[in-house]
Amino acid sequence: VFSRLDKISLQLPGNTFAFTEEPSERAVKADGYCSRVLRAQSNRKEGNNEFRLRVEGDPESYHPGSTYRVTVTASSPSYFRGFTLIALKEGTEGDKDEDYAGNFQIIDEEETQFMTNCPPAVTESTPRRRTSIQVFWTAPPSGSSCVILKASIVQKRIIYFQDEGSLTKRMCEKESVYGEATDRPLLDCCACGTAKYRVTFYGNWSEKIHPKDYPRRANHWSAIIGASHSKNYVLWEYGGFASEGVKQVAELGSPVKMEEEIRQKGDEVLTVIKMKAQWPAWQPLNVRAAPSAEFSVDRTRHLMSFLTMLGPSPDWNVGLSAEDLCTKECGWAQKVVQDLIPWDAGTDGGVTYESPNKPTVTQDKIRPLTSLDHPQSPFYDPEGGAITPVARVVVERIARKGEQCNIVPDNVDDIVADIAQEEKEEDDTPETCIYSNWSPWSACSSATCETGKRMRQRMLKAQLDLSVPCPHTQDFEPCMGPGCSDEDASTCMMSEWITWSPCSVSCGLGTRSRERYVKQFPEDGSVCTLPTEETENCVVNEECFPSSCLVTEWGEWDVCSATCGLGMKRRERMVKMPPADGSICGAEVLEVEKCMMPECHTIPCLLTPWSDWSDCSVTCGKGLRTRQRMLKSPVELGECTEELEQVEKCMLPECPIDCVMSEWTEWSECNKSCGKGHTIRTRIVTLEPQFGGDPCPETIQRKKCKLRKCNQGQANTDEKKRRKEQREKRRSKQGRAEIASEHPGCKMRPWSNWTECTKLCGGGIQERLMTVKQRFKTAQLSSCKDRKEIRACNVHPC
Repeated sequence: VFSRLDKISLQLPGNTFAFTEEPSERAVKADGYCSRVLRAQSNRKEGNNEFRLRVEGDPESYHPGSTYRVTVTASSPSYFRGFTLIALKEGTEGDKDEDYAGNFQIIDEEETQFMTNCPPAVTESTPRRRTSIQVFWTAPPSGSSCVILKASIVQKRIIYFQDEGSLTKRMCEKESVYGEATDRPLLDCCACGTAKYRVTFYGNWSEKIHPKDYPRRANHWSAIIGASHSKNYVLWEYGGFASEGVKQVAELGSPVKMEEEIRQKGDEVLTVIKMKAQWPAWQPLNVRAAPSAEFSVDRTRHLMSFLTMLGPSPDWNVGLSAEDLCTKECGWAQKVVQDLIPWDAGTDGGVTYESPNKPTVTQDKIRPLTSLDHPQSPFYDPEGGAITPVARVVVERIARKGEQCNIVPDNVDDIVADIAQEEKEEDDTPETCIYSNWSPWSACSSATCETGKRMRQRMLKAQLDLSVPCPHTQDFEPCMGPGCSDEDASTCMMSEWITWSPCSVSCGLGTRSRERYVKQFPEDGSVCTLPTEETENCVVNEECFPSSCLVTEWGEWDVCSATCGLGMKRRERMVKMPPADGSICGAEVLEVEKCMMPECHTIPCLLTPWSDWSDCSVTCGKGLRTRQRMLKSPVELGECTEELEQVEKCMLPECPIDCVMSEWTEWSECNKSCGKGHTIRTRIVTLEPQFGGDPCPETIQRKKCKLRKCNQGQANTDEKKRRKEQREKRRSKQGRAEIASEHPGCKMRPWSNWTECTKLCGGGIQERLMTVKQRFKTAQLSSCKDRKEIRACNVHPC
């Protein structure tokens, strides 16, 4: 369902497009509602994948009140002349104002505008050939549930609709997690193998989205620094205090100290994450790609943290802290998307972007900024609303390596892709001093056009001769503020670009140019190397082109497809400009012809049958087995590329695991205060035996202890009396056992010993027997016979 249009006629040379409004089947409300469906007076196509609607970062959900960049693009060589873009609440038809979700913001007024008869919708400003458009969309407030972004594309006399596919994007509300403390309990990771990820940083901090006091000249993101690490290491966290490295990133934008702190953690860190600084803070993606970096994680180092400075600012940063990429299902997370708001490092008391340096007397804890911090804050909102995110980070899994635990592969490439090892630093000279490479230069200490300093550092890794001093590890040089220059000439100040000149032709493909001039030359008298002129192609009245298309020169022929005998080869050329009337380019862009290589041998390989598989390489657990075959054909017939050996995995019963015991405790005190007694010590089972491993030995030991003799007299008499009672009890018990062993008419032998347990674990059985020793004549067979007893044993689990 799309916004309504009154009847529109677009008259272009040689072509007429007519779009008419048709009432929807349901009742139409008053004017002002977008209650009609736009239809073309010709063919309508659905499901065409040449066109795509995309939300930057490809999020699956939206944060209420957040702003997103939305683009509609056509894949080459396709194009479109018109479009309609709307955002509807899921399940609505668009015939009421409340059906529309969020608000669009125009980026380029020459390209896009709000539809006259349907204010919530965005359409083209002029009907001309284009390959992409982009607008901002601010998500609705909390409680709006799911939203459907829809686009329609007009190309000549055809309109493309998309209700489910590349021109439709569904996003549902996601609860905000801003300000949550990062001291959540971190669980042990149970995933197997390793995983490789790509982290991409999308900076949305711009004057369009954050207009209050936006610093036009010096806005930037500092170099990004972070790591994949274990839960024993914290780079930064809400409620914690900033380290010296975090402080230098937060206040100066320098990652050098932070990287040094990370590398000093040794085995707690798996990968150091680094990305370059971005000057200015925001540029369209077709001008500057979003920065990204790759890193790896494993079972012990499954957390990812990073930070980057929002500059200029007192000590404001964004980033992730201890993002866990290990799932509860013992796998690796596929994708993490997180919108970011700035946080305060607690080391500077400034309240605006360009506040003077004001160190805090007592360092504060790291905390997220809020809209009620200070009336002069650029994020201040008297209503206390949420801060609009300034960045978005997307972490995507790109590979897994090693044997995985819970695997249902996402795709084949995801499993077999190898994880590249981290690049190792190269050492510098001199011979007796081993250094790391120099770090990138930090941001200039001056935020204006006054001279400042910038710094770089390196680490002394080893000093082979202590008698020879090693040179400095820091280097400084003069610089000017970032607002005065480009990256390649930090002391050269340029003017803004003058507007583009008219196109060099009145019809067809021409060129146009623009200029700028040097406002301030370098102080050292050197020449500015920055360009002062730019030239680009331009098209005037494209309909004046002939119906034929323009193509490039033919490329080189490809290598022949065959290594011997008859094959094919090909070459290509590209369409520079399709026919202006929208017809298909008739020129050939691909040529194929035959090619002949040296004659192939008819019988390159004669092989024996495969041998039987070998025994497994292990006697228990997981191993490998192989089989071979041999080459029978002579070498003169040519090289044989067939494999002569195959290897596959094999699995035998699990390897035995022996019982593991703790250390013995200390001996206890003697159980008697005088005379003879005993003392004991114990230990416990820390690992039960499994798969037939050695059983657990004794867990308690006794030994005799003899103290001083007991006093004579009454105490001695009491002791003798107690021993006498014990002897009488034992005799009485023995007598009862003998009586019990007697049966009427029978005399029985004593019980035999218990047999060995039938199982080492998991519950087995023991038996013992009592057999007849003598049967009297008066005995009955039913009452005088052998007896058997059974009991359970080794009931502990395997």
